[in-house]
Amino acid sequence: MTEQERMKAGYIWMDDAENMAMQARARELQTRFNALPAEANRERMEMNGEIFGSCGKNVWIVPPMKFTIGKHISIGSGCYINAGITFIDDWKIEIGEYCLFGPNVTLCTTGHPISPKHRGDGMYSFPIRIGNNCWIGANVVVLPGVSIGDNSVIGAGSIVTRDIPANVVAFGAPCHVYREITEKDDEYYFRDHRFDQQPPREGEAPRLDFMEE
Repeated sequence: MTEQERMKAGYIWMDDAENMAMQARARELQTRFNALPAEANRERMEMNGEIFGSCGKNVWIVPPMKFTIGKHISIGSGCYINAGITFIDDWKIEIGEYCLFGPNVTLCTTGHPISPKHRGDGMYSFPIRIGNNCWIGANVVVLPGVSIGDNSVIGAGSIVTRDIPANVVAFGAPCHVYREITEKDDEYYFRDHRFDQQPPREGEAPRLDFMEE
C-alpha cells in the first residue's frame, strides 16, 4: 500500500515522492495566483479550474491564498472567499454553493498523533465537508473530519472540532451550537436592525455574485 493509499484509507501516512510532486505543482500555481495584479480578477478566476479539482461559476477568491495540493479541493458556484484562506488539503475539502468565508480562515484535513511515542510515525488526514449557503467567519479553523451543514453560520474565531448541523449559528473554541436559524433572522439582519427599515437603494441593486457568467 502506497503512502497516498494509506492516507485515503484513513491510516497514518508520510510524505512520499508522489505527494512531494503534487506539492511542488501546487506551490507553482499558488505563486502565480498570488502574484497577479490586484485588478486581475478575471485572470484569477480563470486559474480556478487549473488549481482546484472542481470549481463552479462566479467563485471569487481574494489573495493571498495558500493550499497544499489544490486538486483535492472542490468549490461550488457563487462562493466568496476573503483574503488569507489556507487549505491544508492533503485530502478532500468539499465546499458547497454560495458560501461566504471571512479573512484568514484555515481548513485543515491533516493532524498528528497526540502520543509523543507515535508522533514521528506520520500524520492522518480526513475530509472536510461544508454545505451550501454557509458563512464561515474570520479566523475560523476547521479541523480534520468535520462536516458543516447547509446554511449554518460559524462565528469569527471559532475552532471547529466536531460536526455542526444545518441551519444553526455556532461559535466558540471548541465550536458549539448557539441557536437555530429562525424566521426572526428573515426580519433582522443584525441585532435590532430590521431589513424593512433600510433606505431604498438608488437604481438597480448589485448582485453578490458580481462577476458575469
